Amino acid sequence: MEERTRAYLRGRFRDHYRRTEITPPPAANEREWGFIPWTDGPDTTMVRHRSLLELGDLSEFLVRKRPRHVYFSAGRFRDPGASSMQAKDWQSADLVFDLDADHLPGVTLGTDSYAEMLAKCKGALFRLLDFLENDFAFEDLEIVFSGGRGYHVHVRDENVVHLEREHRREIVDYVRGIGLEFEELIESETVAGLGRKTPTERRTLRIDGGWGGRTHDHFLTYVDDLLELDEDAALERLQEFDGIGEGKAAATLNAARNNRDQLEAGNVTVHTAVAQLAERFATRAVDRDNAPIDEPVTTDTNRLIRLPGSLHGGSGLRTVRLERDELDEFDPLVDAVPETFRGHEIAVDVLDGGEIELGGDSFTVQEGDQSLPEYVAVFLMARGRAEKEKE
Repeated sequence: MEERTRAYLRGRFRDHYRRTEITPPPAANEREWGFIPWTDGPDTTMVRHRSLLELGDLSEFLVRKRPRHVYFSAGRFRDPGASSMQAKDWQSADLVFDLDADHLPGVTLGTDSYAEMLAKCKGALFRLLDFLENDFAFEDLEIVFSGGRGYHVHVRDENVVHLEREHRREIVDYVRGIGLEFEELIESETVAGLGRKTPTERRTLRIDGGWGGRTHDHFLTYVDDLLELDEDAALERLQEFDGIGEGKAAATLNAARNNRDQLEAGNVTVHTAVAQLAERFATRAVDRDNAPIDEPVTTDTNRLIRLPGSLHGGSGLRTVRLERDELDEFDPLVDAVPETFRGHEIAVDVLDGGEIELGGDSFTVQEGDQSLPEYVAVFLMARGRAEKEKE
């Protein structure tokens, strides 16, 4: 990045912070703060181990330093400005989840557009929130668009902020479905026999939420689709599974037809063949419903995370706090565009053109000198795809 470009972005970031009120996180004085300045060279230099007391008034600091990126720690400390983690004296930490579009299994880098990647990331966010709100019943949640490739969720419920790394790892394993066993989703009860019959064991899939509910939803959807097919097509569909031949497929189809109500109630063990089929849907539920979070972020009790309201130095977009009911309508490529960068054009030399979706419009940007809407130009400059030209 040329010095003219850095100087321009520094100045415009400062203009943005002059007109923007930034709300700090809870217990801001107990957190470590860090930032990355607009420095020369290919490497970024993190300035960290700062307390808010050292930075001063947050708004004044942002205007004065106009950092490229600014962060605060998930952890809370007795002495957040100490130069070593041990000396900081850790007290507690937010439980933080990071969803990054670049790391999602359904995203194809080089094929999916930025907008498509962010849309898929929002889908993963909704899956994560389902776990946090319904499986764990967390209430103190803060949802944030990162300004770059995804979303952050901060959990600040009092019963989780004191968890050590190993306990946070258990939460990670749960939302990822790591190590999930079908037997863990089954409840067993002894049912008295009639007459001289000996008691039998009834095994029922938990259907009232959690991974049992997710498994049951996928399984029952499959069964209902199966029952709508003619017999030959249904048998062919069943035999698509490894280990299910013609005989087992016929037994499974017959059991599903005769026991639909039982299956809806979770009794997937009405027949051995049905139970074996249902077990496969635990894996399917994990594949389709897990939350593909960046695992080290959640287990790290000292992690620095991007400040909501700040600008992302790799995109020029705002890091946006979001209310739960705003998510459906939120479009990061429109709603995260700073007002500071709207309404006028600037001259840039585009090094890497292409299709750009931003601000509610689509642009086909050619390489070379040209004038572009400033928010598009800032996006390209921040990503190293353009340099500032003289006006």
